[in-house]
Amino acid sequence: MTDIDTRTADVDGSPRNGTRSVQPATPPGPTSTRKYATEFIGAFILVFTVGCTVLSKAALAPLAIGASLMVGVYAGGHISGGHYNPAVSLAAFVRGRLPGRDLVPYWVAQLAGGALAAGLAVFVINPPARHPVAFTGRALGAALLAEFIFTFVLSYVVLNVATSKDQPNNSFFGLAIGFTVLVGAVAVGGVSGGAFNPAVAFGGSLMGLFAWANIWIYLVGCLAGGAAAGLAFRALNPGDA
Repeated sequence: MTDIDTRTADVDGSPRNGTRSVQPATPPGPTSTRKYATEFIGAFILVFTVGCTVLSKAALAPLAIGASLMVGVYAGGHISGGHYNPAVSLAAFVRGRLPGRDLVPYWVAQLAGGALAAGLAVFVINPPARHPVAFTGRALGAALLAEFIFTFVLSYVVLNVATSKDQPNNSFFGLAIGFTVLVGAVAVGGVSGGAFNPAVAFGGSLMGLFAWANIWIYLVGCLAGGAAAGLAFRALNPGDA
């Protein structure tokens, strides 16, 4: 806030001296269209990488997937927050950093990006056969728990490195977020498939990587993990909610 000496005019047109307090102009924030388009592109990059690496059975798939999220976050984080994940968007909403009016459009953009990526990944790789991951009995409960835990971890990391007032303008947020996905994929990828993201699970189901009968695992487990992370952040950072 600065005090600027100004010359104003009375109603009769004669000039008079006066001072008034004005606020420096600030550039407008990203429009809703820009934010939703960025979420679409980021989710597309992530799911396309998941599809191509998994369908081709690439040895370094977890590393490539984590890196794709990292570069996507760096590329679009300044516009939309770089969620690319309905669970992370839910965490940001619960934490108080995503307006309610943007939550569903973010989800739609993320799922649409994942759907397009799924179709193009199948076209590019053209895998000879696909065997969807399916769970029953104890394996089902283990997969649900694994998805909840690492979606919580991912969302918790995002909120702390990318939205906390205690870490303004840091340059490591994308690296931390990408490596969280790498850690989760290596730790429990063999247990649940390592989605940690409903958009990835949706795209993976379209590609034939996940059984449609188990899609609820990723919806319930991931969204619950994201909501829990938002609540945890608020509890641990009462002055930043």
